[in-house]
Amino acid sequence: MAKNERENRSVSKGRVIVKDGTIIQKQRIPSPHADIDLFIVTYRSDGLQVKGYLVEPQTNEVLPGLLYLRGGIKRVGMVRKARMIQYASLGFIVFAPFYRGNLGGEGQEDFAGYDRNDAINGGHLLLEHERTNGLHIIGFSRGGVMALFTAMALRDTVSVVCWNGVTDMRLTYEERVDLRKMMKRVIGTPTKYPERYDWRTPLLTIEKIKAPVCIIHGVLDEHVSVEHAYRLEQALTEKRKQVETWYFPLFTHYFPEPDNRKLIRDIGSWMKQQPTIERRH
Repeated sequence: MAKNERENRSVSKGRVIVKDGTIIQKQRIPSPHADIDLFIVTYRSDGLQVKGYLVEPQTNEVLPGLLYLRGGIKRVGMVRKARMIQYASLGFIVFAPFYRGNLGGEGQEDFAGYDRNDAINGGHLLLEHERTNGLHIIGFSRGGVMALFTAMALRDTVSVVCWNGVTDMRLTYEERVDLRKMMKRVIGTPTKYPERYDWRTPLLTIEKIKAPVCIIHGVLDEHVSVEHAYRLEQALTEKRKQVETWYFPLFTHYFPEPDNRKLIRDIGSWMKQQPTIERRH
C-alpha cells in the first residue's frame, strides 16, 4: 500500500474510505530513460478510479511537482511518455492524468466539466507525494482550461503555464466547427445551455487565481486561436494578477523541433524561478 494511501484512508461504519487524490495502485512500466522511473498510477477522483502517468527521477532529493494536463478528448491528445520524461529530466516529479474513462479508468470525460476534478485530485496526489515540494501546473490546448481551474482550486500552486490553451469554451465552439458534434453531445449548444459554457470558462472567475501565470501561444494556431491567449492576458491584467506572455508569431498549435525542446527547458527554468510555498507534509 502506498504511503499516501495509508495516511489518507479512514474507517466509517466498518468501511474503508479512500480520499480523492489517493494512489490506489502504482505499476512500474518500461521507461525510455535509464535514470527516470515511469509508472502507471490508479488514483481516486470523485470516487472513480482514474489512470495517469507518474514520472520520478531516480534520486532521493525532494523535487518540485509538475502536474501536466493534456489536451484533446479520449485518445485524441493522449499523454505521451516521451514528453513527460522530458519534463522529469529537468528535475520535476511529474504526474499526467489521462482523465476519467480513458485507458481503463472509470467514468466518462465531459470536456472540462466534472472531469476537471481529475486534474485537481492529480494536484492533491503530487502535493501528498513524499518527495515533492511545490506544485507547478502546465496545461496544453484543452488542458489550459483544466490548468486554470486547478490553480483556482489549489492554493498551494506555485506557478501555472497555459500553452496554446483553451480559455473560453464558447469561443472554441464558434471556432472549431469540426468539434461541434462532440461538444453538442457532451455539453449541448451555447444557445440552449449557456450556463454549461460559463461553467467551463475560467475567464469568468479568474480573480481566484493566486499563482503567477505564463501564457504561451503560437499566433498562427489553427486549433486554439491566439484570441484565447489575448482574452486570458486581458482578464489577468484587469484583476492585477502576475502574468507573463510568450507569443510566437510564426508557430501554430504544434511547435517544431528544436524550438519545442528549448521551450520546454525555458518553461522549467521559469517555473523554478517562482517563489516556492513551504512544504506542508
